[in-house]
Amino acid sequence: MTEPHISVSGVSLAYRMSRNRAGTFKEYAISLMRRQVEYEEFWALNDVSFDVHEGEVFAVVGPNGAGKSTLMKAVAGILPPTKGRVVVRGTVSPLIEVGGGLNDELTGRENIVVYGTMLGRDPDEMRERVDQVAGWAGLRQFLTVPVRSYSTGMRARLAFSIATDLRPDVLLVDEILSVGDEDFRLKSFKRIRGMIDAGTTVLLVSHQLKQVEDLATRAMWLDHGNVKLFGDAAEVVDAYTEHVKATREQN
Repeated sequence: MTEPHISVSGVSLAYRMSRNRAGTFKEYAISLMRRQVEYEEFWALNDVSFDVHEGEVFAVVGPNGAGKSTLMKAVAGILPPTKGRVVVRGTVSPLIEVGGGLNDELTGRENIVVYGTMLGRDPDEMRERVDQVAGWAGLRQFLTVPVRSYSTGMRARLAFSIATDLRPDVLLVDEILSVGDEDFRLKSFKRIRGMIDAGTTVLLVSHQLKQVEDLATRAMWLDHGNVKLFGDAAEVVDAYTEHVKATREQN
């Protein structure tokens, strides 16, 4: 078997949180200079391991605060693990927050070139593809407008169109398909499906459990940074759904 496109081995990730309750930034700064600031560690991920192979769609489900977005940022290389190791092979397009990677002060046209270059594309090639990228996003008439004036939906469409204009080896998708109108969601779903059929590996985080069942082959349920269940996507979704239902009845 070939090496996995994504390999997460024993990954734990801790955030440092200040115990000090400074009333103002000035008070906090003084405490910091006097080395009076105390920290405690919050473990967002605890010993998480999984592999995702070429052409596979692997989903991560769980409640808010489960560590899903932290995991995606670790896989994207944004957050280094405190313990463990993450290896990603091939070209990567991360869609881990709405409009992530876009610069508010640049125009739509400039963002297409800059964000595409950040993803490893040739700047000249991105300049040639501006019209195609903007056309798919339905934003041709807004190319000369700074992105700060875009709506949330417009930002999501532009970021998605840039990241998926050329098929990456690995696509990281964190709730982006739940943003925007129905037409955008259907277009995005269709484009991702086409990438999957062509061999792109997808790591998907979503609260849309029907979407997980439709796209993913395997899934993992995270809760407070811990792996609760790992296996067939439909089985994981069923178990998680039953847990959510039982919790609501208890409350």
